[in-house]
Amino acid sequence: MSTSPQTLTTKDVAKVGLLARLALSEADLERMAGELSKIVGFVSMLGELDTADVAPLAHPLDTQNVFRDDVPAASLSTAEALQSAPRHDGECFLVPAVLGESSAA
Repeated sequence: MSTSPQTLTTKDVAKVGLLARLALSEADLERMAGELSKIVGFVSMLGELDTADVAPLAHPLDTQNVFRDDVPAASLSTAEALQSAPRHDGECFLVPAVLGESSAA
């Protein structure tokens, strides 16, 4: 990004927008450059804190796993799973293509 960690240019924002697959107008780029620069500035303020006596942690609350154990159990056969499917080929569900054309769906 730019050389100053607290000031993002419209070019920086355009690059992030491209990576996020966002179509941003010039007005959007100008506005977002200002807003993102403020956010980066706030985050950089955290670097000014003395955290020498603070233990690193992954979560601010003392949590524990509340999920049950993952125990293998009997499941539906392929035929049973496909029984109510509107479209299938005997092995798989057939659904409309999401990322392009497909002759299978």
